[in-house]
Amino acid sequence: MRFYDLITKKKHGEELTEEEIFFLGRSYVSGEIPDYQMSAFLMAVCWQGMTDREASLLTAAIAESGDTVDLSMFGDRSVDKHSTGGVGDKTTMIVTPIVASLGGCVAKMSGRGLGHTGGTIDKLESIPGFRTSLSREEFISTVERVGVAVIGQSGNLAPLDKKLYALRDVTATVDSVPLITSSVMGKKLAAGSHSIVLDVKYGSGSFMKSPEDASELAEKMVAIGYDRGRQVSALITSMDTPLGHAVGNNLEVKEAIKTLKGEGAADLTEVCLCLATEMIALSMKLDRATARKMCKGAISDGSALRKLEEWIAAQGGDAEYIRNPKLFPVTKHAYEVRASRDGYICSMNTEEIGICASMLGAGRVSKDDVIDHAAGIIIHRKVGDKVSAGEVLATLYTNRDGASEEIAERYLRAVTLSETAPELCPVVLKVISR
Repeated sequence: MRFYDLITKKKHGEELTEEEIFFLGRSYVSGEIPDYQMSAFLMAVCWQGMTDREASLLTAAIAESGDTVDLSMFGDRSVDKHSTGGVGDKTTMIVTPIVASLGGCVAKMSGRGLGHTGGTIDKLESIPGFRTSLSREEFISTVERVGVAVIGQSGNLAPLDKKLYALRDVTATVDSVPLITSSVMGKKLAAGSHSIVLDVKYGSGSFMKSPEDASELAEKMVAIGYDRGRQVSALITSMDTPLGHAVGNNLEVKEAIKTLKGEGAADLTEVCLCLATEMIALSMKLDRATARKMCKGAISDGSALRKLEEWIAAQGGDAEYIRNPKLFPVTKHAYEVRASRDGYICSMNTEEIGICASMLGAGRVSKDDVIDHAAGIIIHRKVGDKVSAGEVLATLYTNRDGASEEIAERYLRAVTLSETAPELCPVVLKVISR
């Protein structure tokens, strides 16, 4: 079999067979297929697309290309979540202790932030002592004892996806729905959970800019999950404004703690309740109304917050920081961004706000950049709020000298004011499931 022939076949819009797709995966991981040929194939997929069967087979090839995690000892209770990425998205730190406190088992692998989006692993590492690298035995043991463990992605989990994504990133082939679908679902299948809940975001801070595009992607991922024997639900959620009020690592940990105390921002709380509801409904085989009532109860009775403390301690973190968030370090500089005139905030460029946080030190431009866990932004006013000239819109936190004024101006340009109040959209647009 020649890879040249597969490129030609896909260039003409023909469907590849199972044997051809698995040959493609094995040969690229082993180094037999050079990057220039795979680049040509990826561009052909961008132009011609893939059938649902091809996308499902590519997902399986990715999942089976390296190590897989066996969670069969947890039965149907194993459940995972995945977000397509955003600004201020600290939902994992809120949702997983809720689910674990109610009997779910969350064995999760998360990533780091890059560019304007934050990463769960970076946020958790802002808690002193927290270990994001565990042996497989430690990982499973922690889930058995606590109900939740979150670690960085395994070095040999879905190696085909690692190679494909790195190539897509530099060949303008990231935005293909079948390639996105197989990438996300391939990693999730390799991670082993019986049920998967997807948070598919749309808007200015997301890769998918419209709810229609997000829905198309979600429907494909749900279908492939079921085709591969998993239970999958997807939430379509807005990322036209940062989620919650905090953007930045320990700032987001503190907001997660506040949310588990029942004091969280309305949009963040609603997204977390909807995600946790789906996770409990799937893993416990319950209707959504019952599952949501249980999730709200886990917050109101304090069991979810106690589970967060237990989880952090189980992975070596200092749980005293959860009990007393004032222990987290703060930056030496704090700069207030003030409104230039009266008006209603009618839109926010969420990607730009994420870039501002990165410039303050909260994110990284390249994988080797060092994160400042205390840097970031607290957003005081969001879309729909009426503001007066001179009112504080946000506070920027940084340890970098001389950067605040330029970043404050950039933040202001990301916020649009109008004389009339905007029409607000729900933060959770819909749920897609079988």
